[in-house]
Formats: sequence, C-alpha cells, structure tokens
Amino acid sequence: MPDLSFIARNASFLFDGLLLSLTLTAAGVIGGLAVGIALVLVRLFTGVVGNCVVDAYVFVFRAIPLILVIFWFYFMVPLILGRPVGAWTSAIVAFTLFEGAYYSEILRAGLKSVRAGQMHAALAGGMNRAQALRYVIFPQAITAMIPIFLTQAIILFQDTSLVFVVSLHDFLTATTIIANRDGRLVETYASACLVYYLICLAATAGVDRLKRTFAR
Repeated sequence: MPDLSFIARNASFLFDGLLLSLTLTAAGVIGGLAVGIALVLVRLFTGVVGNCVVDAYVFVFRAIPLILVIFWFYFMVPLILGRPVGAWTSAIVAFTLFEGAYYSEILRAGLKSVRAGQMHAALAGGMNRAQALRYVIFPQAITAMIPIFLTQAIILFQDTSLVFVVSLHDFLTATTIIANRDGRLVETYASACLVYYLICLAATAGVDRLKRTFAR
C-alpha cells in the first residue's frame, strides 16, 4: 500500500527545493523582462542594424533548447573567463538571456496592438517619442501583455527542473534524491506531480482572471 508518511518526514528538504525553483522563476522573470525591455528599446530607437542584431539574438535563443543554454554557461563560460562561474550564476544568467528573447517578442506584439494613431496623437500633442511611449503606448499595451507574461512565467517555473544539469537542488532534483534513497518512486513522483499541478493550476486561474478583467 502507498505510504506517504515519508513525504512529511522530508518536507523540509522538499520545501527548500521548491523555494529554489520559485526563486529561480522570479529571478528569470525579472531578468528576462529587463533584457526584453532593452531589446525592444533597441528596436524602437535604432535603425536597421539594431533591428538585425535583436532579430539574430531572438532567433538564436528561441532556436536553442534551454537545457543547452544552461549547460553552455556552466561549462563553456569558465573556459573563456578562466575561472568558474558557479551553478547558481549560470542558471540565473541562462534563464535571464533565454527569457529575454521571449519577453522581447511579447513586448513587441503588445506595442503593435496599440493603434498607430495613438503615437501620432501623442506626438502632435507636444510629446517626444520617449514620452509618448511612457505615458501613452506602454500603459495601453501592458494590459494585453500581462496575461502572456504570467503564462510565460508558468512555463519558466516548469523549466526550472532543468537545473539538475548543473547540480542545483531544485524541487524535482530534491524529489529524485528522496525517491532513489527511500525506494519510493511512485509515491514521491506522484506527490511532485501534484505540487506542480496545484501551483500551475493556481497561476493559470490567476491568468484567466486577469484576462477577464482586462477584457471588460
């Protein structure tokens, strides 16, 4: 018969892994947004060369699996710098650069959803381009982008399990350690699936609620 008492005995270890997964998610979202905003600004305020550079960046990071990005930063960057980078730093940098490519496209789509006449009206009213973006375009675009941002954050939370390649003890890695140590594969992984499901379900419900709110 399934015995889940060992889950309670290892709750602290599992919680530490879950906390690491959530921390990596938050850091990846914040860093990715910063990179995404920077890429969008490059598109808006530079010419053809800047757009080509951003297009190349987005194409490369969207074409490479995230696990390879993490692997590359952990094993290859130290060879270039001549010193170790560390698992935590490698994971954060990889998530930031990888998510930045996706967030830049979300931002670009959100800005394009605002009618061009809004920019023309702001410029005609005496605003410069930067002021028009800050006070007119971004506030309108953000309502369309927030649900998509949160959906991408949910995907990132699931992808944090890939940090096992750099030996970080995220939630899934902690689950694997307990499952192999105690020989409780079915119960442990079933419990992990339930935790992932409940967190993603709650986040998805929040996204749906935001969509309904902004649709009014």
